[in-house]
Amino acid sequence: MDLLLFSDVHGDLDACRHLVDRAADVDVVVGAGDFCVARRNLAAPIETLSAIDTPTVLVPGNAETEDEIAAQVSAAGWDAAHVLHGDGVTINGQSFFGIGGGIPITPFGPWSYDFSEAEARDLLAGCPEGAVLVSHSPPKNAVDRDSKGQSLGSTAVRAAIEETRPVLTVCGHIHGSWDEAAEIGTTSVVNAGPEGVAWALSSRT
Repeated sequence: MDLLLFSDVHGDLDACRHLVDRAADVDVVVGAGDFCVARRNLAAPIETLSAIDTPTVLVPGNAETEDEIAAQVSAAGWDAAHVLHGDGVTINGQSFFGIGGGIPITPFGPWSYDFSEAEARDLLAGCPEGAVLVSHSPPKNAVDRDSKGQSLGSTAVRAAIEETRPVLTVCGHIHGSWDEAAEIGTTSVVNAGPEGVAWALSSRT
């Protein structure tokens, strides 16, 4: 199964249009959150991305809530998109499970859609073994270093990876680690970034 992975477009419509152009060449598109900036102007990037007809999995970032992104996907008539947060979907026989938001809670204040590690553990409880795990926040100590080298990832996300052994984990959130990959056990972890990463489930392309 060929995937197109991305995150953190933050309202960049040129980036969105580039992703639309690439989406026809893959089996599933995965968007790991932060489609807008600080809960503002979400409609335009979702409207642009809604031209994607390929099955698509989205999770909210910390810049938009689950309800906000679901409402915009519905308004855009984006029937190919599945918004996940604490739940999953199966596409072409492969399970996908999603969790959005900033984990752990960010310092950005009330606009940020954040969750504690304890809340994240509850949201991740239903993740099946062998899924593609889509998490806006990276796991602790894997593709989670900011521009100052600080590790800002989630212990709950890492524990879920260690317990359920996803075939792939897709994340974003920490811009300093965009387009980087790591391994946790047998699981590849990719911090996708806005340019998009083509990925076959067995290897990077």
